[in-house]
Amino acid sequence: MPVLTAAGCNAGACHGKQRGQNGFQLSLLGFDASFDFQAIAQEARGRRVFPAAPEQSLLLRKASQSVPHGGGRRLDPVGPQYEVIRRWIAQGMPRCGANDPTLVDVVLDPPGRLLETGQEQRLTVTARYSDGSTRDVTHVTAFQSNEPAIVSVDAAGVVRAGQLAGEATIMARYMNNIATWNTAIPLEGSVDESLYARLPVANFIDPLVWDKLRQLRITPSGVCDDATFLRRAHLDVIGRLPTPDEVRAFLADTAADKRAHLIVRLLERPEYADYWANKWADLLRPNPYRVGIKATLSLDTWLRDAFRENRPYDRFVRELVTAQGSTWRNGAVTVFRDRREPDEIVTLVSQLFLGIRLECAKCHHHPFEVWGQDDFYGLAAYFSRIGRKGTGLSPPISGGEEIVFTADSGSVSHPLSGAVVEPKPLFGSARAIEKGGDPRDALVDWMVADERGYFAKAAANRVWAELMGRGLVDPVDDLRATNPPSNEPLLAALGDALREANFDLKSLIRTIMNSTVYQLDSLPSERNAADTRNYSRFYRQRLRAEVLLDAVCDVTGTPETFAAMPPGSRAVELWTHRIDSLFLDAFGRPDANQDPPCERTSDSTVVQTLHLMNAPQVHQKVVGDAGRAAKLAASQLRSEQIVEELYLATYARLPSREEQSSVLPLFGESADSRRRAAEDLLWALLNTPEFLFKD
Repeated sequence: MPVLTAAGCNAGACHGKQRGQNGFQLSLLGFDASFDFQAIAQEARGRRVFPAAPEQSLLLRKASQSVPHGGGRRLDPVGPQYEVIRRWIAQGMPRCGANDPTLVDVVLDPPGRLLETGQEQRLTVTARYSDGSTRDVTHVTAFQSNEPAIVSVDAAGVVRAGQLAGEATIMARYMNNIATWNTAIPLEGSVDESLYARLPVANFIDPLVWDKLRQLRITPSGVCDDATFLRRAHLDVIGRLPTPDEVRAFLADTAADKRAHLIVRLLERPEYADYWANKWADLLRPNPYRVGIKATLSLDTWLRDAFRENRPYDRFVRELVTAQGSTWRNGAVTVFRDRREPDEIVTLVSQLFLGIRLECAKCHHHPFEVWGQDDFYGLAAYFSRIGRKGTGLSPPISGGEEIVFTADSGSVSHPLSGAVVEPKPLFGSARAIEKGGDPRDALVDWMVADERGYFAKAAANRVWAELMGRGLVDPVDDLRATNPPSNEPLLAALGDALREANFDLKSLIRTIMNSTVYQLDSLPSERNAADTRNYSRFYRQRLRAEVLLDAVCDVTGTPETFAAMPPGSRAVELWTHRIDSLFLDAFGRPDANQDPPCERTSDSTVVQTLHLMNAPQVHQKVVGDAGRAAKLAASQLRSEQIVEELYLATYARLPSREEQSSVLPLFGESADSRRRAAEDLLWALLNTPEFLFKD
């Protein structure tokens, strides 16, 4: 099996895919030994093997390309891997005995280290067995680099550093056991060590980031100015721009700790709840035409209430995962109205709250992780006793109420053996399920007490990504050995900080925003321009669709009107994506027909550019009689003051002298001239990256 895996015979593009290749199917990456034995030795009346003359076996003739083979030559007829299979066939295709040693794990040597440009390192893979024996299995191990452009690895385990600075993880897989080897290529040149010692330290985050930058010989950008920080903090905490008066007050404040005080004030503002609930709605909110309008609104209300009271994250998760009652009265229950089967529920729960993607393990062993079908269905069994009463689903008009409760019975069966699977955590141990109790309670107890820190790390990584533009693990819900964090000590420290704060999300947000790392400028330097994952500078992010629409409304002074919402409602307050908005669709709100969790893309598109430039609704906001431009033009303010107001409203900063001098000639003495100039300037400001992006 390791020979076939190393040769790629059971890979997803070959015989390991869903229906095999040309009538011959193997289990993906050899996760099912019995299935493979039957396919090779017994299927098709054993025509693939010929013990009397092993070298004439179709299995070997195809793999060595002695006869035409669409997969090409996979085994060298005079090589050791060919000989392993030939000898096995000659022996009559024996199976492993009951008392044979079993594989415990694999180890990669030497330990991970830094590599210089062009340097090579040979890796050795050692298999350790239950009887204490070891074996060098490098020659039958499959290797893969997660960043082949930075560090490549060949079939013999030789790692080669490329010409680009960066980090990479090498995965070695033998018999569904995985080991990883981490390395990095520092930036060429030298940096004075004293530079890192002089960098400011506000809390535990900074030295952990500085140490990583020192290893990679990357230097950070400077700290951003007050105006940039003010706009960044407002957008991150409450999802709206500061007003011109708020900008003036903050810039005039001379207190040394004004940034820390600003963070505290923003976290107490009511907009915080709507903005962060809007983020979580992407991860949980189902299609209202599938689960019902009222159930969707109920879930949205539950989310906003949770953030208004700053509900501790562990309690937030417990109330979701163990939700019972009416979909009209307890919004958290809507999650179980949308996902009906244990195998559907477990993928959502593990991905959102543990950062573990189990979807692959539903059908076969996870190709890049340790999880298999036993793990998947053992965790799914915790949801086997979810009962429901009510009208059920009847899309597209599922309007009825449904009651979710803990049933007296229910089970999950293994798809291969058909045996009933008992509830079992992915690792460690969970408390026994009380007689008549809800298995989900035991699951949440295990999650929160997670000895490996997945629960706290996944939550901390998600918050870090929202504030910093990229998760320490990216994607944020894919924590695994083959996708390591860019800064493991920092992720562990953030998880510990969240746990020590009793899972207070506001406390974690405050800690991150008070760090020097969060307050760095986005302007790159010579030694950090290529850095996209070590936070040597702030990574600019395009504003989310709802935030951007609200910003356009605030800057132009013209509110948006939404169906099914009261007058004056903001886009971040919308409770369903079914509410029509061309603007929100253009800027990437999730499709209402998508299954949660919906991770948005931050890519900019031509459609977005054209919409801001030409959309009639945006144009009307700019030129409307009740808008900001018209009111400023009709006021007693001088032209210089009008320009200042527009820059403060749009960019949260004052215009530079050059900017002032370039736009003032547009303003004439007449009322019409002043208004046209104000409208043109406002339209131009709205169509700049400085407005569209959080800097």
